[in-house]
Amino acid sequence: MAEKSARSIAEIFAAFLKLGLTSFGGPIAHLGYFRAEFVERRKWLSESSYADIVALCQFLPGPASSQVGFTLGILRGNGLIGGLAAWFAFTMPSALIMFAFALGATALTGPFAEGILHGLKLVAVAVVAQAIWGMANSLTPDRARAAIALAAVAIVVFVGGSFGQIGAIALGAVAGLWLCRGDGPALTGQLGFSVSRQHGVIALALFAVLFLVTPLVAVRTGSQGLALFDAFYRSGSLVFGGGHVVLPLLQAEVVTPGWVSNADFLAGYGMAQAVPGPLFTFAAYLGAVTGPAPNGLAGAVIALIALSLPGLLLVYGMLPFWDALRLRPMAQAAMRGTNAAVVGILGAALYNPVWTSAVFTPRDFAVALAGFLLLTVWKLAPWIVVVLLGTTGAILRLI
Repeated sequence: MAEKSARSIAEIFAAFLKLGLTSFGGPIAHLGYFRAEFVERRKWLSESSYADIVALCQFLPGPASSQVGFTLGILRGNGLIGGLAAWFAFTMPSALIMFAFALGATALTGPFAEGILHGLKLVAVAVVAQAIWGMANSLTPDRARAAIALAAVAIVVFVGGSFGQIGAIALGAVAGLWLCRGDGPALTGQLGFSVSRQHGVIALALFAVLFLVTPLVAVRTGSQGLALFDAFYRSGSLVFGGGHVVLPLLQAEVVTPGWVSNADFLAGYGMAQAVPGPLFTFAAYLGAVTGPAPNGLAGAVIALIALSLPGLLLVYGMLPFWDALRLRPMAQAAMRGTNAAVVGILGAALYNPVWTSAVFTPRDFAVALAGFLLLTVWKLAPWIVVVLLGTTGAILRLI
């Protein structure tokens, strides 16, 4: 039994390490990579189960893609160790790159490097489009759910920001109660999260204690280490909607008090766009370059853990209650609506920021379309498409 568990953890670590090395394009693209790897290729879970997990993580503060990966690790590894293995493997490649950049590694400059970066943005277009194509076929099969997805697009476009995303998911749940009762087979069984209610309550209580008590202790003791932890933990606790939303929060926490200069902050943000994995690894850079000690390696570790920890505690604490809730008929109807709304949210994100930040010319459109066809028709692995489009972007920039 122990040997089987060890093999499962090793499998999780290897799968997420590959994604941590190849998943460019930000949180929305990461969800597409996860779907291609774990729903389509490895068949660890069904399309609807994956959408349920995505919907839960979209509701909660924190980095949605990292939370989804953490949850998939818990599901596959039968417990917390699997989730931590998934998080560590997915996060460490980009965290190490950002830490090296903080120590003075040469930044990517010049036409060739800029072309590679642009090619990677076009990869994100292809990956997100593939995810929407696949999820729409299974999660919006009728007029009612297609209408919910379209309404979600409208809400995200006209409201914008994290409030738009949360509002779209909430509307999807309410609309599902009205329009989606009795649609499709009722769910049976469980997703299989090995998290007890007691452990869930402990995780939620720990989240609250760290959020409320840490700033008081930091002020009382004058500890810069606790102040650094509190600044990043508070930012991670208040961000909805993915990695980019945390940037203004972090800027207020580290630039305003003079811990990091605005020039260094922007340089690190630019580098974070060029690396795979979660944008939250920007914290490793900020922790390393912050002015007062602890900085360097200690600062990077404190900042990265503090920014990621709230989202992981919240999703871990909610899993046992979510697993029971999703089996109730009314909850299933709400989830059908929510899943349709997730498709709409991804559709809006395909345009902005994914499309608007990558496709500027007909040539860009042709490269992105080629990537989409390579993924959907030729069924190439995403990392191969990353290499091909990154190389293509560099060549096109030079000619």
